[in-house]
Amino acid sequence: MNKPAASPSRPPLGSRRPEWAGRNYLLLTAATIVTNLGTHGALIATTWAVFESGGDAGDVGLVAMARFLPLVLFLLIGGAVADRVPRHRVMVAANVLNCVSQAAFAALVLAGTAQIWQMMVLTALCGTGQAFFNPAAEGMLMSSVTGEQASRAFAVYRMAMHGASIGGAAIGGALVAFVGPGWVLLIDAVAFAVAGGLRAFLDVSGMPERGPGGGLLADLKEGWQEFVGRPWLWSIVAQFSVVVGLIGAVESVYGPLVARAELGGARPWGIALAAYGVGTVAGAVLMTRWKPRRMLFVGTLCVFPIALPSAALAVPLDAVGLTAAMFVSGVAIEVFGVSWMTAMHQEIPEEKLSRVSAYDWFGSTALLPLTTALAGPAETAFGRSEALWGAAALMVLVTALVLLVPDVRNLTRRPHTKEVAGGDPVSALATALGAAAPSADAEGAVRRNG
Repeated sequence: MNKPAASPSRPPLGSRRPEWAGRNYLLLTAATIVTNLGTHGALIATTWAVFESGGDAGDVGLVAMARFLPLVLFLLIGGAVADRVPRHRVMVAANVLNCVSQAAFAALVLAGTAQIWQMMVLTALCGTGQAFFNPAAEGMLMSSVTGEQASRAFAVYRMAMHGASIGGAAIGGALVAFVGPGWVLLIDAVAFAVAGGLRAFLDVSGMPERGPGGGLLADLKEGWQEFVGRPWLWSIVAQFSVVVGLIGAVESVYGPLVARAELGGARPWGIALAAYGVGTVAGAVLMTRWKPRRMLFVGTLCVFPIALPSAALAVPLDAVGLTAAMFVSGVAIEVFGVSWMTAMHQEIPEEKLSRVSAYDWFGSTALLPLTTALAGPAETAFGRSEALWGAAALMVLVTALVLLVPDVRNLTRRPHTKEVAGGDPVSALATALGAAAPSADAEGAVRRNG
């Protein structure tokens, strides 16, 4: 059972900040905006750094695999650690590691001496940092809002996150084209440093205390029991193991290759990724107003359009058609994303959030090293268009299969006494972030009581 959590203090009279936008929530949102601005440009920069060093599709896949492999290997440990020690410390340590690894990567690229093995080592360090960061960050975010406010808060958070992706992808693609990938990687390193500084000010003094537990293995076992005991949870994670693996191959390998061969280079691909970000923002705005009762059923239906970018690249469509497909995919995945976070927040006890999130991340990313490593050989064996059509078909198939699970179709949103009003979501976000100073305020930490 969760410990009772105190209700967050109301903002001072006359404050324009929404009631659900507590101090931790604001800091988490601001830090995520900063990191997404850097990271989405760096993803494009990494691919073009490989090309500039003389690499081919297989090398792009190997570098991507080097990032994803430690992410998969260390996620479960990261989740257990984040449920044992203050989550903000885990997040800051991970940001420091990411900052150092990206700075070293940038230095090698700017010096013109980067080799494939060096890129693999440095991206592996970055993936290790993400393995510890992701479960801690998800648990921290879910603990920063109350049950009545969760859906709106998650939607606005994701709107900010994906809005930053728009700028990061568009600016990153343009900078890669005009000044080269090394400077974009350096910007990413600076972004990690700034975000780590913001996260250092997170207040965990009001979080429920966690018992010492029975050790790392016992914590992992407890998280596993929580995970497998919920059919809706493990079935959707299994679905996304395939979907995310295929998306990783498409976005890390095939997308840049098609862009270089058919669309004119990095800029159109950056614009297409930005369109995906615009779609996610539109989806998040939609989800601040729409709260479907059967949230997982509706969310899963919205996974089908995720196959559209793969199909668009398989044709291939021109830049306009690809951009449209990416936009629709972004809207759809955001409906799923908010629904999924709301279900997790509603159903999973606070003290187990990071461990269950770790199993979620682990399952969802388990195939990424394999799919990205095999993307190049698959292109050689079957052809690029055939590989992309196969990816689209598999995404549709596994999504149809998960709809056979009764809990996915029937899990419903629990009624709350009220949904805290926050006004227009865009205005709410702007005014909320304006108050996101890293000094203590009257609200302190807000806690999960769902």
